[in-house]
Amino acid sequence: MKVILLQDVKGSGKKGELINVSDGYARNYLLPHKLAAEADAKALNELKNAEESKKYKIEVATQQAKDNAAKLEGKTITMIGKAGKGGRLFGSVTSKEIAAELKRQFNIDIDKRKVIPDCDIKSFGTYNCEVKLYTGISANIKVMVTEEETK
Repeated sequence: MKVILLQDVKGSGKKGELINVSDGYARNYLLPHKLAAEADAKALNELKNAEESKKYKIEVATQQAKDNAAKLEGKTITMIGKAGKGGRLFGSVTSKEIAAELKRQFNIDIDKRKVIPDCDIKSFGTYNCEVKLYTGISANIKVMVTEEETK
């Protein structure tokens, strides 16, 4: 009997897969426990549409990530920080602050966990930083930390 799995089933397959199982296993275990649905024409059509939708969403996300990478590649963002003697910052410039600055300057929403500086930013200067936008797509930016203007 052909069934479409509604949940992951150990030893049988993952959610959304079309599998062939024995009639007894399907009728006595998978169907009563709502782990699978019988693979009729309606269910097969829904499965096909779901796969196409998933594929389309991945294509759109990949294209958007490529566009954002082209927009960010090689850009320099400027961060202003307060420092004590010797040019050491009070605290450091974090990935969260860099992500917020990218949102402000380029209107690109990036998770702070996807911003990876080469080293800790604890003093003035220019630092390289990698921004991971999607699987296999990233952009390299520079972060320039300058001193706050005094009046």
